[in-house]
Amino acid sequence: MRAALLRRSPGSLLAMALLAVLSLGVSGTARADLPVDYNFFAGIPYELANPGGSLPGANDWSCKPTAAHPDPVVLIHGTAGGAQTNWGAYAPLLANEGYCVYSLTYGSLDVPWPLSAMGGMKPIPESAAQLGAFVDRVLAATGAPKVDFIAHSQGNTVGNYYIKRAGGHGKVDKFVAIAPPWLGLFGDSMNMLRAFGKQLGADADAVDNMISAGVCQACPQMLGNSSFVNALNADGIYDPTVSYTNVASNFDEAVWPSVALVPAPNVVNILVQSDCATDFSDHMAIAGSRRVAADALNALDPAHPRAVPCVFIPPFTG
Repeated sequence: MRAALLRRSPGSLLAMALLAVLSLGVSGTARADLPVDYNFFAGIPYELANPGGSLPGANDWSCKPTAAHPDPVVLIHGTAGGAQTNWGAYAPLLANEGYCVYSLTYGSLDVPWPLSAMGGMKPIPESAAQLGAFVDRVLAATGAPKVDFIAHSQGNTVGNYYIKRAGGHGKVDKFVAIAPPWLGLFGDSMNMLRAFGKQLGADADAVDNMISAGVCQACPQMLGNSSFVNALNADGIYDPTVSYTNVASNFDEAVWPSVALVPAPNVVNILVQSDCATDFSDHMAIAGSRRVAADALNALDPAHPRAVPCVFIPPFTG
C-alpha cells in the first residue's frame, strides 16, 4: 500500500488533496482540534482575556451541522455562571467532536463587568425568554429544525421552562441535564424552614425570598416545593417530546440525586458514583468532570457509545 502511494505522480497526489478538501465542504463542518481542559474553572481565563466573548469552538455562526450531528448544541450555564465561565471544557470538546456549539449568558444584571459576567440572577421566565431568542438565532443560522441542550444547575430549570412555558416545545430534541434541580434545591427540607417562618408570621414565599439576598431573583424560585417549582411541575416535570439524560452526584451540596434523578419513560438517569467510587464530583466539579462529559457525548449520540472511564474526580474542579 505504502509503495503504491509513493509511485503516484505529483499531479495525482494534488488531485487527491483537492478531493479531500471538497469532501469536507460537502459533508459539513470539519472537526476542530482544540485543547480540552477538564476543569470547571477552565473558562475563566477566557472571560478575563475577552470579557463577554466566546470560548474557542463556540458561537461560530457560519457552522453548518453535519449528517452525523444534525442538531446544534446550546450550553445553558448555572447560577452565577456565563457563556465562557461555565463551559471551558465543553465548548472545545464538542467542537472537536464535530458539533456546532453555542453558549450564551442569560439573566445577568445591568452592572459593570466582571459582575455582568455572572448570569442567572434574573427571574427564570426572563432568562427563558433570552434563551428562546438565542435558540431562534441558532436555528436560523444553522438551518437545523431542532437543537440539543446541555445545561448545568439553574440552566436546567431555565431550559425546561423555555420548552414547557415559553415557546420551546418542538424545538429541542435531546436535553443533557447536569445536576438538574427538577424538584427544587434542597428538596423537601425547605419545608422545615418555611414552617419555622410561619411561626414567625412569614408566608412561604417570604421565607423563600430571603434566599435571594436582594440579588439572585432566580434563587428562591428554584427551592424545593417553591410556588414556582410546583407550578412548573404541575403538568409533569418533563416534556414528553424531549429525550432527557439526568446526571447527578451523591456529593452535590444542593441538587441531591433524589431531586435530580426523577424517572420517566423518556429519561435516562445517571448517578456518577454508581459505577465509580473515586468520583467525588460536587455541584461545581460535575460540570468539569471528564466522566460526565463522556456521558454527555453518549447522550447526544447514543448510536455511537463510548466508554466512560472510572478515574479520580476531585471536588470543586472536576
